[in-house]
Amino acid sequence: MPLYEVLLIAVSMAMDAFAVCLVAGSLHQANGGRSAFRLSFHFGLFQFIMPVLGWLAGRTLEPLIRDYDHWIAFGLLAFVGLRMIVSALRGEESQPPDPSRGWTLVMLSVAVSIDALAVGLSIGVLGLSVWYPAILIGVVTGILSLVGLRLGERFGSRLGKPVEIIGGLVLIAIGIRIVLSHLIG
Repeated sequence: MPLYEVLLIAVSMAMDAFAVCLVAGSLHQANGGRSAFRLSFHFGLFQFIMPVLGWLAGRTLEPLIRDYDHWIAFGLLAFVGLRMIVSALRGEESQPPDPSRGWTLVMLSVAVSIDALAVGLSIGVLGLSVWYPAILIGVVTGILSLVGLRLGERFGSRLGKPVEIIGGLVLIAIGIRIVLSHLIG
């Protein structure tokens, strides 16, 4: 597989993670270098692991999960998004949960990387090695996640409190896009 094709796949796989990080950065949820590292590292790690798992699963597991993997991603993103919206509408002054910690980190990491499972499966069906694409997908995702965090931090403070509602809606929209892309084509 040529480098430009792998890069296009890597960038397209990283867009969900980039959008989530843009929201997290604009809400100042992942403050500091450690939080930014944890979030971008885990998003990149999961984007690396999922194609490998898909590749390993081959045809035996794919029929079992293909019918509902998109629903899992939607459910996880909708859950986190709705929590953000409810928190903003209630006017809760407490800082929303840090997405770089605990179950929120795990749920977001799985949700933004579940499509990479199908990419790994496709690579396996084609009989190609998964290691080079998986590493590149993981690295690109990690870098774009960090860029999304920094851009969100820089421009998010200008939007104020409504950014939390917008962020929740963005997460839900990403989940809907995942479902629609699986249902339509």
